[in-house]
Amino acid sequence: MNRDLPNAAWFKSSHSSPDQDCVEVAFLDENTVGVRDSKNPTGPALAFSPGEWDAFTAGVAGGKLDRSHA
Repeated sequence: MNRDLPNAAWFKSSHSSPDQDCVEVAFLDENTVGVRDSKNPTGPALAFSPGEWDAFTAGVAGGKLDRSHA
């Protein structure tokens, strides 16, 4: 699905310094969470349901996505 997101309020983690490349997140309408690459703000974005986003962030917080587990 492609859609224009000109009014999305994108933000980075508070743990990221302003000059670091990172992922950006936006809480979009229609119960969707957008994720994009901060180095390419006009490029594509991924869209997740709130449940998918919660599962992802819980996995990150729980260390389940650390490279040492791969």
